[in-house]
Amino acid sequence: MTDEGLEPCVPEPGSFAVDTRDGRVGRVMGCVGPYVQLRAPGGGAEWDCPPESVRPAPLGEVLRARVREVNREGRLP
Repeated sequence: MTDEGLEPCVPEPGSFAVDTRDGRVGRVMGCVGPYVQLRAPGGGAEWDCPPESVRPAPLGEVLRARVREVNREGRLP
């Protein structure tokens, strides 16, 4: 039995995922073409990630990403 024709498992829109290429955590916004679109927990521009480079984010990683975003916002003028 082969895996040909099977699409990689993509997390549901609204859930958090990790871009395994660089370790960034983002909220899954949806799919556009062959890519999964992710957005940082604090907002900002979406980025495209190939589905094979996306994995569900554990709660600890989501919390760390959200704290980084809050801290970054606190340093803005």
